[in-house]
Amino acid sequence: MARLVATPKAVGVVWALLGLNTLGSAGAKTVVAIPRSLIQMATMGALVTAFALALVLNPRLRVRPSAFVFLLTLLLVPSLIASVQLEVGFGALFRCARLSLFVGTLWLLSRWWDGGLTFVRYHVRMYFAVLVLVAVGLAVAPGTAMPEYYGGRLVGALWPLTPPQIGQYSAVIIGLTVLLLIGRRTSGANAAAVIVLSAVLLAMTHTRTATLGLLAGLSLAIGSLVLTSAAARRFFAWAVVCGAVAAVAFSSAMQAWFLRGQSQENFANLTGRAVVWDSLLSMPRTLGERAFGTGLGDKSFDGLPIDNSWLAVYHEQGLIGVALVASMIIVLGGVALLRPPSLPRACAIFLISYCAISSYTEVGLGDASAYLLHLTLAASLLAAPVAAEPLPTPHMPRRRVPRWARR
Repeated sequence: MARLVATPKAVGVVWALLGLNTLGSAGAKTVVAIPRSLIQMATMGALVTAFALALVLNPRLRVRPSAFVFLLTLLLVPSLIASVQLEVGFGALFRCARLSLFVGTLWLLSRWWDGGLTFVRYHVRMYFAVLVLVAVGLAVAPGTAMPEYYGGRLVGALWPLTPPQIGQYSAVIIGLTVLLLIGRRTSGANAAAVIVLSAVLLAMTHTRTATLGLLAGLSLAIGSLVLTSAAARRFFAWAVVCGAVAAVAFSSAMQAWFLRGQSQENFANLTGRAVVWDSLLSMPRTLGERAFGTGLGDKSFDGLPIDNSWLAVYHEQGLIGVALVASMIIVLGGVALLRPPSLPRACAIFLISYCAISSYTEVGLGDASAYLLHLTLAASLLAAPVAAEPLPTPHMPRRRVPRWARR
């Protein structure tokens, strides 16, 4: 006989701690001013605790082969080589240590990757709890939650979260919840609560990248289920009809929301991002800086945010880092295409598509971030089912045979 490897409930705690670490320490002003040093202690403490708890849960260091985590481990090499030069200060070495702990925790958790939806539920619960915190902050202090310096966009009033962060979390759990609903893995009431709250918060953030990533990722994910799922076909048909009606009836309102009051020129240069990108690419670099980068930093150039994952990786980890990150995306996408149609495969396709689209105006693919956590979830969904462990054979004591019987 054989038994399956059960996932301990504490694994969900480890996953939540990793999510807490990726929330970051810089963002909007909160109702109660929280020192940044205190937030950094909380986020780093969460990562250390996650690694320690994962060690307790997996003391024999049993891991599963994973091309994604292996490539992520290789990414530590250019990061460390560039960071030891201290061009961006000792903070680069600190970020390398953080990334190492992050990757080590993922290796320890890989033991429970079986292609199931357990980690999807962890993911949705974790980020829905963050969105509930954002909603509570909006109810308590609406002026702080929608400040003028962010153009009236929704921010975190209780924890310093930026509009792109809130939009990212909202879009990801909307997509995953819709897929769980199509696959009948969640109830309609639970799905409605998650989707409605997340959609309202996403609209209030005016985050265009998250919205486009959600629509494109869901289209690809549902398209992968159309041939095998009647529910997916019905949802796709209704989505097309409702989308067409909304585009006709609310075209002006949708255009105003999408432009966010910006001029055509400002929208064309991606809110000033193109200027930073041109300056970064035109900066003279040595051969070593081209190959390995300048070391892990705060994803900025000349004090301005880079807001592009590929250019941020090129700046901090060089062309080798860009090749490794591209390999991670290609490997995950290739494995997803080779898998037969299923709900876990559809969830993985959604996550991979969303991260690939968002990488154009967001950073995080080269460092410990929510985007790496999304891709890790995709890798766990694409893992082959765990082989069953044989049940231990009970020890049967030898029965003493009398001498007369042996004769």
